[in-house]
Parts: sequence; C-alpha cells; structure tokens
Amino acid sequence: MRDSRPSGRRRSLRRLLAVAAPALALTVAGLVAAPTAGAQTPTHTTRATQNAKALTAPERQAFHSTGKAGQKVPTTHLCATAKPGHASCYAQRRTDIKQRLAAALAAAPSGLGPANLHSAYNLPSTGGSGLTVAIVDAYNNPNAESDLATYRSTYGLSACTKANGCFKQVSQTGSTTSLPTNDTGWAGEEALDIDMVSAVCPNCNITLVEANSANDTDLGIAENEAVALGAKFVSNSWGGSESSSQTSEDTQYFKHPGVAITVSSGDSAYGAEYPATSQYVTAVGGTALTTASNARGWSESVWKTSSTEGTGSGCSAYDPKPSWQTDSGCSKRMEADVSAVADPATGVAVYDTYGGSGWAVYGGTSASAPIVAGVYALAGTPGSADYPAKYPYSHTSNLYDVTSGNNGSCSTSYFCTAGTGYDGPTGWGTPNGTAAFVSGTSGGNTVTVTNPGSQSTTTGGSVSLQISASDSAGAALTYSASGLPTGLSINSSTGLISGTASTAGTYQVTVTATDSTGATGSTSFGWTVGSSGGTCTSAQLLGNPGFESGNTTWTASSGVITSDSGEAAHAGSYKAWLDGYGSSHTDTLSQSVTVPAGCKATFTFYLHVDTDETTGSTQYDKLTVTAGSKTLATYSNLNAATGYAQKSFDLSSYAGSTVTLKFSGVEDSSLQTSFVVDDTAVTTG
Repeated sequence: MRDSRPSGRRRSLRRLLAVAAPALALTVAGLVAAPTAGAQTPTHTTRATQNAKALTAPERQAFHSTGKAGQKVPTTHLCATAKPGHASCYAQRRTDIKQRLAAALAAAPSGLGPANLHSAYNLPSTGGSGLTVAIVDAYNNPNAESDLATYRSTYGLSACTKANGCFKQVSQTGSTTSLPTNDTGWAGEEALDIDMVSAVCPNCNITLVEANSANDTDLGIAENEAVALGAKFVSNSWGGSESSSQTSEDTQYFKHPGVAITVSSGDSAYGAEYPATSQYVTAVGGTALTTASNARGWSESVWKTSSTEGTGSGCSAYDPKPSWQTDSGCSKRMEADVSAVADPATGVAVYDTYGGSGWAVYGGTSASAPIVAGVYALAGTPGSADYPAKYPYSHTSNLYDVTSGNNGSCSTSYFCTAGTGYDGPTGWGTPNGTAAFVSGTSGGNTVTVTNPGSQSTTTGGSVSLQISASDSAGAALTYSASGLPTGLSINSSTGLISGTASTAGTYQVTVTATDSTGATGSTSFGWTVGSSGGTCTSAQLLGNPGFESGNTTWTASSGVITSDSGEAAHAGSYKAWLDGYGSSHTDTLSQSVTVPAGCKATFTFYLHVDTDETTGSTQYDKLTVTAGSKTLATYSNLNAATGYAQKSFDLSSYAGSTVTLKFSGVEDSSLQTSFVVDDTAVTTG
C-alpha cells in the first residue's frame, strides 16, 4: 500500500486488521460461491427480476468519476489506423487508471456501470427478454465468455453463458468451434461491446460474430451471418475512410430491413466515415456524460478531446440521403443520427483479461454504438420492412437534445457544432427512455410535450396541472402518466392532472402524449408531496447519534465506528471514519429512521474531510450521502478542510414513511482521503 500520511494520522494496526479480515472472508466466500458452467439455467422471469433489482439498487447508483468532459486523458487505441479496404476498431482504453483483476478489486470499478447508464438515459429496468443483440467484430477473444461473467456478476446481473443459451460466440460462417485468430486489440473491442450490451439490456441474449480479418469483405460476411442467425439488432464499433465502392457494399452487407444496425461514427473528430454513412444503418455519435445538479441528474456535450480526437460527423461524399433524413445542408447521407457517451474522460467500466489485465475505463464511439443497439432492443422488435434508423426522426422529443460543444471546424455550422435540434456530432440527441427507438407507423409525425418543471404540493392539497403538448401534423392527442403522486390522475383526453395528493413523498412523473398514427412524445419531472396538518412533537430520531455507544443502531463497514485516535471526534471519543487507507476501498454507514406524519424533519451531521491528495482540481475519492434512492450530497478530496463543518438537509418529504440514511465512501488506489462523520441528528418540529 502506498501511504504518505504522517505517522500521527496513520490508521492503527487494529483498525487495518479489522477491515482486512472480513474482506478476505468475503473474497474466499465469493470464490466458493461462483456458479459452475453447468449450473441450472434460470428462467427469463428469474433473470429479469434479478437484473431489475441490480439496476435499481441505490448502492449501485454511485459513480466514481474519472475525469471531466473533454479532458485530455492518456489512452491507448486498441486497433491501428485502417488501411484502404479495411476497418479499424474505435475502442480506447485509459492508461492512467491502473487495471485490476476482479480478485484484487476492493471497491467498485471506476467508470460508468449499468445502473449509471440506465439513470443517465432513463432506461427501463425490464425488457429485452428473448431478443438477441449481435456484435460484429474482427478476430477472436478467447476470454470473451469468462470476462463477461465477471462483468455481470460484479454488477449483480444474471449469468449470460453458452450453457444457459444467453451467449454465443461464432465465426463469420457461424462455426462455434473454428474461430478466427486471437488478437489482443480486437479482444478489447469485443469486451467493450458485450459489456455495454449487457449493461443496457441485461435480459438480452448476445451473439458475438467474429470476422476472419478486419477487411471489408470479411466484416461484411460476418454482418450477414449475424442477421442470418436471427439477430434483430446488430452493433458495429468499427469503420474507416469513405470510398466510392461503399455504395455496393451497402447493398451487399447492410441492407437488412427489419434489423436495427448501429455503427460508430468514428473517433477522429470532424469527418465522415463508413459504414456510419450507410443509408441503412443508425450512425451513433459520441458525447461526454457527467453528473449534474439538474432534474435529469446528468449533462452531455459533444465529445472532443483535440482537433484529431472526438466523435465523427459529416456529409457523405458518396452515399445517397435516406428519405427520412431532412436536413437541408447536406444533399447526401448526413452522419450522425443519435449519440451516447464516448468520451474516455467520462468513460465506461469494462473487464478484459486478454487484450487487457482486468478492470479498466474505456471510451470511443465503440461504446456508444452497442449502448444504442441495447436501447433498440429494449424498445422491441423493429417493423419487418423498416430501416430502424428512421425511428428517432419520428420521435425527436423523446431524446435528450445535446446543444453544446463541437468536434472541429466546418463551413456549415451544424455539420460539426451542436445546437438545438439536429446536428452532425450528436444527431437528434441521446436516449431518453426507449420511445425514440420504437417501431410503428408514425408517418413521420413529431409529438412534443412541454415540461412543466418541478412540482410541489402538500398532503390534502388540491392539484390542477395542465400538460401542454403539440403534434406536428395537428393530430389529436391522448395522454397517459406514470409515477404520479398517490391520489392524482391524468385526463386522457385533455392532459389535465388533478386530484388530491394523499401520501407524502418524492415522485418522478413521466407524461406521454400519443397521436392517432402512433407517434409519441414524453417528458419527465419531479413532484414533491410534503406533509401538512396534524401535530408534531419535537424530537431527535436517530439512535446512537454521536456513535458513543459503539457499533449499535447503525449498520456500518467493519472499523468505521471507532475511537481510533488517528482522527479526532467532533465531541466525545467515538466517530464514524470512512476510508483513509490510501488504497482502493469502500466503506458504508447507514441507519433507517421513521419520520412521523405531519412533521417537518431536518437531517444534520458534522463532517471533516482530510486528504493527502495534492491535485487541487481532480476528484479522486468521494463520499455520497443518500436518503433512500435520493442523493442528498456528494463530497470529495476537493472538500478537505481543517475541523468539522455541519451539514443540513430537509427530510420533510419523507413524513409518514421510513427512509434509510446512508453514507458511502469510495477511495481510489493511492493517497488517502478520510471522511469523518460525527454528531448526527434527525430532528422534528
């Protein structure tokens, strides 16, 4: 362990052993409990239930940030630049974050995980059962299945193996035994692709189709084989420069009505690339995705690291414009259609032991293409005669519009610069649920629902909220809503939400408007219902609030509640000391509390942050404070200060219910950060 702390701040041997022993026991238990390859196949219901639980568990919402949007981080490009007639994979792996095998990983992997992607893109925790997403890449990854097993088990997802029929690995001719030559670069690409499909659509089956080489013909044959094997969704994270021969390749390899084919737009910044410019595919651009204090909880901008690195876009020199694409500045096919996260600085967690040495953070539009393929699968089987690239153009209000950033310089602004509505780098935007990726005969109509903003009311209060929506063709609309506070309903004809709110709480409401052709639009917003009326006795509700009773009332990681003299208590002898080891580590501390109905409640605690991190602008270690599924605050090494500071949060919306208050501390691989909590309280009055 690398530890530069002065001896007076070093944790005692007793404290280190207290944590090490149970961690070792858990590691051994995990090895013993690992399922065998021949384990009984779980039913779709069991798989779906397990996956839904994993995606919605509050502890899986934490995200260990690894950089800022557009930040130049060192990466290795897993594939060399393609020569003419060949394709290059677009995967990039961070080299500034130490790769770790699963057995050596003490904390959650760095980078975005499945729950983060579902949160960022408002994706359902169910869907995709019985559907197959195919991934087309070159060469063989001999560890693909075993690495996928580690990825899924780490995030609590159900097993996806050859034995249970979820995973299949074949050559471009469909052979399961005669696979192509192994290749470490493309192996990393394949790991990224199958992990991203698993993250977005964990109930989906996955078929990995491996071409004999990276030349256009072999990859095209593999594309056709993926469709022949029954996949209705095919992801491609590779490409190269355009050429005049590509229009014939379009017909040979990518003209598959009824199949959603996604293709990465490239990582070389502004400039069109093929096959993203095929008229039959969905071209997927790349964004930088970061957490934010807005209603969505996330923000996105165009991914651009430098003049030669960022998401691709541009007007094709050769491919004809499909009928559903209506931008006026490009007479041929315009790239891209939609987008998703690709910036390595805000990248995704991937597990790869053939091309890499364990957990790592990946980026590139190699990440965004399989993410969008998974979203298509969540949306359901495409229409049998459709080219699903047209679907987002009919449902543009169901995408998060990316309006900031650029990927270079261009004479026609929207070719390279984000703005309201369609633009080249991000298309119409990123997924906001699955509605933009559904089949149907919408006739190209667009339904727009106006977001009314966050709402608040009190129990017993009368509500009358008019939802406004419009249809591009003037068609009549019907309305539906999910997540409304108890006691409220929406009029399906008028869009008026009315009623009397009866239960205090925090709600996430989604309103959808549908026209007679099947086109839909939706919007989501928060709604807080506070308690009113009744009497409330002033009280302090937490047990053992100053930790002076030791390990009682609270649920805590071993060694967290301590009288260790390495950190001073705010008062008394005991406090809760999370992290501070100078190595990868996670500590938690929680207690459930029932807030009486009719009460206003305030949660307070004293926090001291002490760190040996010296970089003044980078967040390495993080403490997340939550109430149920709601994040109250996050703190990091950037909040280090002398002494304690009191923090305060309003819990009045939880009146009449029980909520779990939780502190989760995550520390990276070097240089300690200590999060010390003391003298907590939940007071009512």
